[in-house]
Amino acid sequence: IRLATENEQYLSELSGQAGCFKETQIVEFIFLLSEKWHLDQLARYQAVELLERFMIKQVEQICKSSRENIRNREQGQGSSWSSLKDQIYDTFVLRLVSCIQLASKLSLHYNIVNSDTALKFLQSLKYSYTKQELLESELAVLKTLHFQINVSSPLAYVELLLEVLGHNGCLLPAKPLHQMCMQLLDFSYLTRDTIYDTLLKIAIENSTPSKLQVAKFLTVKEDFMLLAVGIISTSVFILNPGHWKQVVEHLNCITGITSQSILDFSYAVLKHIVGSTTP
Repeated sequence: IRLATENEQYLSELSGQAGCFKETQIVEFIFLLSEKWHLDQLARYQAVELLERFMIKQVEQICKSSRENIRNREQGQGSSWSSLKDQIYDTFVLRLVSCIQLASKLSLHYNIVNSDTALKFLQSLKYSYTKQELLESELAVLKTLHFQINVSSPLAYVELLLEVLGHNGCLLPAKPLHQMCMQLLDFSYLTRDTIYDTLLKIAIENSTPSKLQVAKFLTVKEDFMLLAVGIISTSVFILNPGHWKQVVEHLNCITGITSQSILDFSYAVLKHIVGSTTP
């Protein structure tokens, strides 16, 4: 109930720019760096969500100050937006590393990414940051997010729903199902745009959605509960197709998400796993 409430609140306050910093290259960079530093899967998802939230707030703040500068100085917009872009580009990798550091501290107190490790990596990319700048970057992320960094990730929703399914008597092999869910969750993050593009076209029964339909679909793309039930449903279909309908019914009862929505999500994921348009 707490996670569902948290999810609904997040969706109700959703920024119009949500998802802009979950592009495949960014997610892949975070996943590979988390793997290099031996972080668990929770840390990698939290790092993605932290970076997304931080970057959106930072862009909004910079845009606001740029607009004020334009009004105050009566300057042309070109130079202001050029400096805005440079400001974001110049610090992006540093902020990404800071988000991974913070995520590591939240999930693995015994295996955090310390300043020396982070600096060594940044130096390998020819950045010349100091330890002080690294600490200031972490603080900048914390302040921008008002120190609210313990954000839920889709992994928490998946694992909790798996527990509820087991508690409700939906007996499935726990370990292989959990492993399959983790693989599919990674896959859904790395192919996010293509999966949700397919899902949108299914929902509107049209291959050319309008800008308004794309904008309204944003809450679907950011719905962690829908993502979690879709990942579990698809995992069960792959591993235990005989139990699939029963699991979909259970997930519908637990979350209130319609069986059709769960089936549509599973189809969208499976289509891109198989690489086929066959129904």
